[in-house]
Amino acid sequence: MTPIQSVLITGANAGLGREAARQLALRDDISKIYLACRNQAKAEAAKTELQTETGRNIFEITLINVADPASVRAAVGQMTSPVDAVVLNAGGTIGSNRNDLTPDGVTNMFAANMLGHVVLVDELLQRQLVTSTVLYAGSEAARGIPKMGIERPKMASYSVEEFTSIANGTKFGPKADPLEVYANIKLVGAHWMASMARQHPHIRFVTMSPGGTTGTNGMDELPFLKRLFFKHIGGRLMPLFGMMHSIDKGASRYVEGLLNPKFESGRFYASGPDYPTGPVVDQSSIDPDLSNPAYQDNANQAVHQFA
Repeated sequence: MTPIQSVLITGANAGLGREAARQLALRDDISKIYLACRNQAKAEAAKTELQTETGRNIFEITLINVADPASVRAAVGQMTSPVDAVVLNAGGTIGSNRNDLTPDGVTNMFAANMLGHVVLVDELLQRQLVTSTVLYAGSEAARGIPKMGIERPKMASYSVEEFTSIANGTKFGPKADPLEVYANIKLVGAHWMASMARQHPHIRFVTMSPGGTTGTNGMDELPFLKRLFFKHIGGRLMPLFGMMHSIDKGASRYVEGLLNPKFESGRFYASGPDYPTGPVVDQSSIDPDLSNPAYQDNANQAVHQFA
């Protein structure tokens, strides 16, 4: 495993991305962190705060909107040197227009969580601008959390056509539960990463769930009652029952996934089957379909239709 000294993090001005940047900066072996953000003012504020908190001047801002492939390509086009690792953290349940289609033909939620990251990785690989590791923010929702009322995504065939229907939203009705859609998108992401690991064996591709984490922005755009539960009521009660953990614990999973070679390329790591907290395990031990190469390649083919 190539030593990691520089890291680019999408969605780095707040939540898990910002906390991962802070934790990485506290390590002497990390010499550069790129804060990939879509808002200049928020990025500048995060950079100033991080420099104060860590005592290190190693942060650089990269303006990028991962929901917009053109923005992604422009940002990569301005890079003058490679990075060792990339954390694909940006995403979430997005706003009320989450199911609207982008000019690329995917839903806004798919664009923010998947398509922009697919384009980013492709551009970095093509230009030889990533040298070691790509880490994608997975979610236990991708294999279901029954004790929290989150069902396993219902897949009929794992075909290219079925993965395509997740990307463009035709799999879901107009009033689909945002968490159901989100779970399906994260399932696509885990399969895509595994396929990329086999296609690019010189790069390590790790899907790592931060787990059920309080204090993030990922659920800010859920419908009111769900947002009230996950961010406020549940956010206070669920940690008491081991159903959620702190943001520093969530971000530390990213750091471990990047730097600990025990996390193997092509694997999806997340909590055990009951709750989205606790030690991480290879998710194919819970859902064997995650290790199916044909399914993985179908997901990869589906997402690249839009990239």
